[in-house]
Amino acid sequence: MSQRVVSLVPSLTEAIAVTCPGILVGATDWCTHPADLVVTRLRGTKNPDLDGVRALRPDLVVVNREENRPDDIDALRTALGADRVWITDPETVPAALDQLRKLLGRLGARRIDWLDAAETEWRAPWTGDRRTALVPIWRRPWMALGRDTFAGDLLSRLGVDHCFALDAERYPRFDVESVPPVDLVVLPDEPYAFAADDGPEAFPGHRCALVSGRHLTWYGPSLAEAREILLRQLAGSAHEQ
Repeated sequence: MSQRVVSLVPSLTEAIAVTCPGILVGATDWCTHPADLVVTRLRGTKNPDLDGVRALRPDLVVVNREENRPDDIDALRTALGADRVWITDPETVPAALDQLRKLLGRLGARRIDWLDAAETEWRAPWTGDRRTALVPIWRRPWMALGRDTFAGDLLSRLGVDHCFALDAERYPRFDVESVPPVDLVVLPDEPYAFAADDGPEAFPGHRCALVSGRHLTWYGPSLAEAREILLRQLAGSAHEQ
């Protein structure tokens, strides 16, 4: 019997589509990878079409505690049954790799080459010099990585310690006029699309690095190449403002 899966998490949509082709029947408008994915679109991660999800009669709906709203997750668990809603919430790279393997195993995958490669890539500890960084994720208002985030843990494994790691909030607001002393400002292109002409100008006197938001924040096939790409971007894209 074939499975019918709905994913409301872009990185997990990619992981499932690449590993278990043909079982996805629904995904959000923000699920951009793979580019040729043809499924029913169900609006966004924060405003999913719950009636549309139910109409697809899924065997499993994949969600994330941070990307999806608690009320939507609860509504799906009530409508479909708790055993048909798979909840993810990794705060570290090892946790993400473990949760990916469990999810894909639940969907019938046994040999997962990209996941094996990602586990090998991220196994070795960082032994080089360490830097401190501010990592904005939004502007208007300005917000940054805070405590217990997957992206923060990933950066730490690249020798970058972000300055709000011990903040009370996961994504604290901050004032650009009083940025803590850091070696680097890391500007990903998602969730806010920071670019060369939109972001670095706000941090005069600081080295800024424009990096791939997908490789910094997604947990899926991108993890197999994220380490190499981000190290190159952190080194080669950095420039003084």
